[in-house]
Amino acid sequence: MSKLLDVEDVTPSSGSAAGQLCCTPLTRGPLGVEDAERAAAMFKALGDPVRLRLFSNIASAEGGEACVCDIQDVGVSQPTVSHHLKKLREAGLLESERRGTWVYYRVAADVLATMALLLAPGRA
Repeated sequence: MSKLLDVEDVTPSSGSAAGQLCCTPLTRGPLGVEDAERAAAMFKALGDPVRLRLFSNIASAEGGEACVCDIQDVGVSQPTVSHHLKKLREAGLLESERRGTWVYYRVAADVLATMALLLAPGRA
């Protein structure tokens, strides 16, 4: 069953902190070197179907975070899940916190807003 996602306005306001959200939308101008490297790293990490499923599981989890024990059923072994979660963390997409024997994951602050801003359609 598919779930509709809320659309959030991510247009930076004049008082927003510079540097938090990267990137000019692709339809409004060319990317600079740093923004292109950051965006490429994010999309490269999400270019693997298992990583995309893990990221989706975490992003859609109630409370905004998920225990690795609840998201590891993606059709690969536990060591492979750990490898993919590490790649998502290295790309800056996820943050993690150890609680006892389990690790809890959440989408890093501003990641979804950054991707939405980057891919925002041009204004007519």
